[in-house]
Amino acid sequence: MNRTLDIRISLPILLLVAAGCYFLLPDYLGLLRTIFIAAIFALSYDLLQGYAGIVSLGHAVFFGLGAYTVAVLGGHGVTEPLLTLVAAMVVASIAAGILVPIVVVGNDFNRLLVTLGVGFLFYEAANQAHDLTGGADGLSSFTVGPIAGLFAFDFQGHVAFFYTLAGLVVAYLIVWRVSTSPFGLALRGLRENTARMHAVGASVGRHRALAYVLSGALAGMAGAMLGQTSNFASLDMLGFERSADVMMMTALGGTGSIAGVILGASLFTGLKDILSSVSPKYWQLGVGLVLMASVFVLPRGLAGLTGMLCRLWRKK
Repeated sequence: MNRTLDIRISLPILLLVAAGCYFLLPDYLGLLRTIFIAAIFALSYDLLQGYAGIVSLGHAVFFGLGAYTVAVLGGHGVTEPLLTLVAAMVVASIAAGILVPIVVVGNDFNRLLVTLGVGFLFYEAANQAHDLTGGADGLSSFTVGPIAGLFAFDFQGHVAFFYTLAGLVVAYLIVWRVSTSPFGLALRGLRENTARMHAVGASVGRHRALAYVLSGALAGMAGAMLGQTSNFASLDMLGFERSADVMMMTALGGTGSIAGVILGASLFTGLKDILSSVSPKYWQLGVGLVLMASVFVLPRGLAGLTGMLCRLWRKK
């Protein structure tokens, strides 16, 4: 897919759809905010799997670290959202950098086991550090100030809507820029044939390490935004279920496609919200059936649809 054409089509469509939803669905701004955050999280994981070829069962660690960072800072008087957002990204990227030596080496099976173990380790550490994280109760008694001292988060969710939408646009542009850069092309080469890229002199470890750190920072950004807009940080934000969710979003949308991943995150989050309200007990069955059907109907995920649209655009 032509990535320049992809951004020329999908980014304006994203903004138009968001604007339409804002005016036509004012009662669903909370859900839309959740969708935007999920899309940022999915983009962070797609950068890891879709470009660097690194699979992970513990990606929610960085998401949860982002949420807990804004909660802890807010509880200690640091309330500026943009400042705590940057701090959350820094904390998540540092954590990713520390984990690089044990994550980017080995094969996919080893990475799955290591990242799964890391996820459980962070989850239990957060559970035990009750004085810092609130343990199983989480953190809610923290303050989130107005954005840049001007725009306070309102009960109706208008400010949160535009704040998270802006975050999604920033994440979109970052991933797009990476994907079209020589660094992104090298990552794709590593994913397709590591031995060949190593033979031509590409630094396999360095490229994957940078991708892992950047992916962690974007995941921390998503977690921070959820913590700020919900005024809550809890253990489930870094639990295995959230890691599994982001893997399903990416698979549903199609790895390696920015527009497809955003569509996958939107469909998964919306479907989860609808089915859980209809059947709180069996909603996961419905989501599972949809995912199974998508494998047969859309083997390349929703990215296949965006590719078809791009081909139609080129014919014009």
